[in-house]
Amino acid sequence: MSLLKQFVPRSEFASYEDFRAGLAIHTPESFNFAYDVVDHYARTEPTRRAMVWCNDAGDERNVTFADLKDGSDRAAQVFQRHGIRKGDAVLLILKGRLEFWHALLGLHKLGAIGVPATHMLTEHDLEYRFERAGIRLVLTVPDAALEAAIDQAAAQQAAPPLKMRLHGGREGWFDFAAGMQAADGHWERPSGAAATRNDDTMLIYFSSGTTGQPKMVAHDFTYPLGHIVTAKFWQNVRDGGLHYTVADTGWAKSAWGKLYGQWICGSAVFVHDYDKFSPTKTLEMCAKFGVTTFCAPPTVYRFLIKEDLSKYDFSKLEYAVVAGEPLNPEVYEQFLKATGLRLMEAYGQTEMTVGVGNFVGMEPKPGSMGKPSPLYEMFLARPDGSRCDPGEQGEIVVPQERLRARGMFQGYHRDPEGNARCLRGGVYHTGDVAWQDEDGYFWYVGRDDDLIKSSGYRIGPFEVESALMEHPAVMECAVTGVPDEERGQLVKATIVLAKGYEPSDELQHELQAHVKKVTAPYKYPRVVEFVRELPKTISGKIRRVEIRAQDGA
Repeated sequence: MSLLKQFVPRSEFASYEDFRAGLAIHTPESFNFAYDVVDHYARTEPTRRAMVWCNDAGDERNVTFADLKDGSDRAAQVFQRHGIRKGDAVLLILKGRLEFWHALLGLHKLGAIGVPATHMLTEHDLEYRFERAGIRLVLTVPDAALEAAIDQAAAQQAAPPLKMRLHGGREGWFDFAAGMQAADGHWERPSGAAATRNDDTMLIYFSSGTTGQPKMVAHDFTYPLGHIVTAKFWQNVRDGGLHYTVADTGWAKSAWGKLYGQWICGSAVFVHDYDKFSPTKTLEMCAKFGVTTFCAPPTVYRFLIKEDLSKYDFSKLEYAVVAGEPLNPEVYEQFLKATGLRLMEAYGQTEMTVGVGNFVGMEPKPGSMGKPSPLYEMFLARPDGSRCDPGEQGEIVVPQERLRARGMFQGYHRDPEGNARCLRGGVYHTGDVAWQDEDGYFWYVGRDDDLIKSSGYRIGPFEVESALMEHPAVMECAVTGVPDEERGQLVKATIVLAKGYEPSDELQHELQAHVKKVTAPYKYPRVVEFVRELPKTISGKIRRVEIRAQDGA
């Protein structure tokens, strides 16, 4: 039986209004997810399935909660024997390896701070993270180039972090697998000063940095409880189901869909440890293992709808959701036509859980983010802080009284200036602009930094991108502003073409005419550039700031 009712006394609601008024999350004193959820299942239902794990080499494992308890106990011992204590920061670069869950849960048990990261970090990225977060130890997959970058970055530190590989020793590096094997697995929950408190820092994620250097987003030990809304009321996971969120463990999205909320709600998680994303492989895996609920960013869905979906058995797939970037309505319609499933979009940030969403039971409007979560009660604000009227664009903000809601971040670690900027005026400023319709649905416009100001108009890139995505020639696109003496800025579209299309003046004019037809004519891209790929962050988000920099904007 799932643990949901221990934390949410009431989990069924008659309407969105009922959900907004009636949701309550119980927070125990000194809550620790590793002990109070994972180890609880291990004691009461040791053979309960927690995870289905596989990789491209053909290895497959059904992982139970007893397995997770044993692995996390051993990992806690390994870290402790290497001097890691409560409050120490440990960088985890583990892709989709099973050891990620052992290591992160082991850090939770110690009260140490997990800092998940992607394997695509450069030497500069690593040096920045080591210094900013005070990393005490780094654990990584074996990778010669990555290890060389870590060696170089560590050598620049006054107090270099310990270095550990998943398996296999080498000079200057410890062997995690050998340490796990040598550990006896006997671990007791710490008490007294060594015990974790709800307000202790549990996780630090470096934000994706679409407009500047990444910030350190700190979450406390109550953070997993905020993901009850993510899993139960947005992803619609069920007790005994199998949920698949497509995300690297270095992304905050993995916390949204690969352990916390799903396990509280009783669903197992599916993990495919791959080196390169393949839409066909993803579809095959969903069908083979019987995934019941699915979550991915729009980029993944854009690739999936280009496949012949009729070849795959989706008889067990019950629900599909999307987040990470705004969803173009054309992608929604094509996926619905192919599968019969409506993509339920949501909006959130590394700093929180789901902030706005198309929650279970709601009727989605294609292209809309949905309505505010009862956790945060987000609203749209004018520059003077007053609330926007329906149809009026404003910044998405979280009111003062919700800043300590479950799932909301503690603040930016070691960054008082950043905290002052984002928490000014008694609200948390997301930096995202939207408008709200008469029914209360939010419609994304863009990052405040991304808005294009042309001939007195404020143009959001998302609407133009959505129009372009309706054309079969467009696989991906990014809309930005380029400087223009007469108009201030011109709308520019940077486009990655779908298979079978080649750049040409004729295609450029066709795309411009298409945008004029489906949006206000003044929004069409006067400048079009065809590229092989778009600049993206390490978490896959488009870096419009890089395109603007190249254009001198």
